[in-house]
Amino acid sequence: MSVFAHPDFDQHEQVVFCHDPASGLKAIIAIHNTHLGPALGGCRMFPYATETDALRDVLRLSRGMTLKSSLAGLALGGGKAVIIGDPHTGKSQALLHAMGDFIESLGGRYITAADSGTGDAEMQAFAQRTRHVVGASSRTTLDGSIASGDPSPSTALGVFVGLREAIRQRLGRNDLAGLKVAIQGMGHVGLSLARRLKAAGAELWVCDIFDANVQRAMDELDARVVRPEDIYGLDVEVFAPCAMGGILNEQTLEVLRAPVIAGAANNQLATPEIGAVLQRRNQLWAPDYVINAGGIIDVYYQRIGGSAAQIDAHVKGIGETLREIFQRAEQAQIPTSLVADRLALERVQAAGRPETGAQRLLA
Repeated sequence: MSVFAHPDFDQHEQVVFCHDPASGLKAIIAIHNTHLGPALGGCRMFPYATETDALRDVLRLSRGMTLKSSLAGLALGGGKAVIIGDPHTGKSQALLHAMGDFIESLGGRYITAADSGTGDAEMQAFAQRTRHVVGASSRTTLDGSIASGDPSPSTALGVFVGLREAIRQRLGRNDLAGLKVAIQGMGHVGLSLARRLKAAGAELWVCDIFDANVQRAMDELDARVVRPEDIYGLDVEVFAPCAMGGILNEQTLEVLRAPVIAGAANNQLATPEIGAVLQRRNQLWAPDYVINAGGIIDVYYQRIGGSAAQIDAHVKGIGETLREIFQRAEQAQIPTSLVADRLALERVQAAGRPETGAQRLLA
């Protein structure tokens, strides 16, 4: 199947397949849309079973970044990169430098940042070969200030704020004391979110495919640990997906009972139709690219310069955006996913460039 015929191809501006035989690098960079500004999106490293899986992920993720930056009010487009490989055993300086070279070759059309499977060390390695990277500690921003590095705490803050707004809307409660939350994925963002929830008095159930992450959650948070396959069916009030995408699908919805779904994972809906299913089931879904925008907000300020207070205030605005989406969805009796898409694409379209395939579908 060609890229242009791929079901997740959405008028992407550029898709680059990166291969460096010497280091073993195999990667894909997708630039979805640059109408609002250069495409900014993280670089993910994951042991995809097939190259087809990697292509599907990067096409969907890059489109999500366009929508995310739009609703976050940022002068950025959407892009993403994926490296095919095990993030624990497959990295080398040569591989990371090769990836940095490919990013540099795009001349600033794509700006990278940390994502699942990458972090500060990888961003530092990229920064040795390209200027088009954010999220590396000790990097100087355009105004001369020093970037803070890891954006995951800001992502977690945004999810926390958005989750709180979702329970107000769906459960009619303003506090989190005793709230039962199941968190899928205890990486940087999942753990940071869990800490905030624990401090607010929530009860936690967690899972992760990596034993070290599970052990850390047990030791630090006294969280209840369940098997990954059991996380969906728990009798909880909030399900917080903070791992990989596509986890809201026909199979998981057979057992998922939580009335609120609010988490950091990208591309949570396996298909667009799942959003309508959730709406019919009266399960309130916080659109992923809205609630998890804290990280992109953080790295945006690292790029242009800004104070911690400015970042914090902008991230907390995610709650207001979600409130508008929830209220519009309720008034019109349509899925939150559709409302979020429409709001995001309105801003992209207002930039005065040709519309994307998604815009034509929503017209």
